[in-house]
Amino acid sequence: MILPDKNITLANSLIGLGSKIIVELSTPQTVSSLWEKVRKKYLEIRTFERFVLTLDLLYIMGLIELEDGIIKRQMK
Repeated sequence: MILPDKNITLANSLIGLGSKIIVELSTPQTVSSLWEKVRKKYLEIRTFERFVLTLDLLYIMGLIELEDGIIKRQMK
């Protein structure tokens, strides 16, 4: 589910979804505005649960941060 394999395509893996979400974070935004944007644009996200799991993965990897209710890319 996190990484693609013979049963899970890159587009349906959390890494693949994360690459799509990170592109949408060119400007910082709230969780709900990001959800509204990506659920309409990327149909493979499908559920809010998968969206949150993907955000969790991006956070654990140090690629995003949450500050005062705003998600933004982590610039290192």
